[in-house]
Amino acid sequence: MYLKKTQHKSGDFYLSIVEGYRDDQGKSKQRTIQSIGYLSQLSLQYQDPIAHFTMVAKQMTAKKQKDTAPVVLKFDPYQKLDAQKSLETGPNRKNLGALALSTVYHQLELDYFINNRRRYTKASFNHNAILRLLTYERVLFPGSKRSNWLSRGRYFEKMDFSLDDVYRSLPFFNSHRDALLSHLNTKITEQYGRDNSMLFYDVTNYYFEIDEEDDLRKKGFSKEHRPEPIIQMGLFMDEQGIPVTYDLFPGNTTDCKTLRPVMKTTTEQFGMKDMIIIADMGMMTGDNKGQIILDHNGYIISYSIRKSTDEFKQWVLGQDDYQFSEDAHTGKVLKFKERLIPKTIAFSPYTETGASHAKRRITVNERQIVFYSEKYARKARAAREKTILKARELITDSTKRGKLYSQGARKYISEVCFDEQGEVKEDFLSELLFDEEKLAEEERFDGYYAITTNVYGTSKDQRSFKGRSRWEDGNFLVLNREVTARDIIGMYRGLWEIEETFKITKSVLQSRPVYVSKYEHIQAHFLTCFLALTITRLLDHQLSGKYYPGQIAESLRKASGSYVENGYYVFDYYDQILADLDKQLGTDFSRKYLKLGEIRSMIGKTKKGC
Repeated sequence: MYLKKTQHKSGDFYLSIVEGYRDDQGKSKQRTIQSIGYLSQLSLQYQDPIAHFTMVAKQMTAKKQKDTAPVVLKFDPYQKLDAQKSLETGPNRKNLGALALSTVYHQLELDYFINNRRRYTKASFNHNAILRLLTYERVLFPGSKRSNWLSRGRYFEKMDFSLDDVYRSLPFFNSHRDALLSHLNTKITEQYGRDNSMLFYDVTNYYFEIDEEDDLRKKGFSKEHRPEPIIQMGLFMDEQGIPVTYDLFPGNTTDCKTLRPVMKTTTEQFGMKDMIIIADMGMMTGDNKGQIILDHNGYIISYSIRKSTDEFKQWVLGQDDYQFSEDAHTGKVLKFKERLIPKTIAFSPYTETGASHAKRRITVNERQIVFYSEKYARKARAAREKTILKARELITDSTKRGKLYSQGARKYISEVCFDEQGEVKEDFLSELLFDEEKLAEEERFDGYYAITTNVYGTSKDQRSFKGRSRWEDGNFLVLNREVTARDIIGMYRGLWEIEETFKITKSVLQSRPVYVSKYEHIQAHFLTCFLALTITRLLDHQLSGKYYPGQIAESLRKASGSYVENGYYVFDYYDQILADLDKQLGTDFSRKYLKLGEIRSMIGKTKKGC
């Protein structure tokens, strides 16, 4: 390093400390290490500024040479491990990947939130350290609370608490759940520019390896086809794929009955309004659509063509008014059409007590949009193929007919219950026929998909208005831009992202089976899972969706090192994901050797840089 003197147009000199280096192509370049100031101003503070800062540059050079000088480690090849020492100091191998999690954790000021509230407790343990452990473990090494605690030594941060402390902290986390979710939304909006105008909603469930039910864990329709008691989770997600909020319901709660409670929480707790709720046909109930309209929100919900009226089916199959549009990115042609239909919706306004109310009726000019996708058609045919084979097998193999009513194939089988004289046959299963008409009716609608919405836009010749949207008396939401049928289809297609999010919770984060049983512990378990999911999704967002979240977790898990000697750790893994995280977060996973002091300094930067 040396002192550089750059002359200004005024004749004054600007001083800076620079160093030379070679870029990736081997070219010699310079970079500024420290900008100092103009010589005329520095002369007022120093007797000889040039001599002073020349010496400073030499000292900085000497320090860098000392810090980067090779270190010789001496070790005894016959040295043995000490069992007691290993028990006291923890495992020899520790994880550095948690640096990325720590960066986002502290960006969201989760430490500030927890520490601010633990001041009012008499607990001797650190709630924030426990929440960090449970969150990091859920991403990197998911398991039970006990396994999380036993593995606390794998991190470089201090984890000085007992297993009992972990369980004692769970009711504390649950008591601040609502405030924490609100805090998260505020910070994500500030730090990542969250747009809450469009929210995707879906429901999944999680099983418990128990036999007996209780008030929360009940037997219901398991999406994984398991017989154990389950709980239902309703989740809102924003357009970027980042979770917004969630709620838990007893396992026997139907999917459609979860939407209104979560909507109410989102509106009251987060202050959100003028939202567009996007959901699948499982949420297509009068109560849900009526409540959305009553709250002056918009909806985009899929609609079952096969279960619709004959008039609607005829409109779908009529080919005269379809439009064709080519996607500029994929080159694929989309076939679609829409119409406006006055729709009267009967519903009972939502109350938390569930008390019955007289039905209300709302009329809305609903946009009905239908489009055709050859991809969806192939998918429908492939999904039906197994069912058809099963139906034909049941017809031809009499030994399997005892399973007839437990098979999805039942809908393709017609029963010959009468003989030629019109008398009822004693064994109506003696003659079964494949229902070709039923199959042909279903095949007519393969590839067609219908969407209903009360979301409109302004046309090009209309004057714009203030704000992003406004509510119109016709019970529809108007966005301050043009909203075509293709736009609505594009919005709806984002719903697949929430299904992917549920897969992440169950595969990457392994949030089930759940190993806790008390109500507050269950609630706290899913709160930590939600935090882990949110942090994982935010890392995914910072990497522009280049990698599957499971790949990110795997790379962070492998970013681990082993203790050598004299406070040094050696690391043996680095990949493109870690390199991209270094660029985005300012971390450095590329170092093969790190001293414990350097690691602690890196951890400290993740906490100060938020």
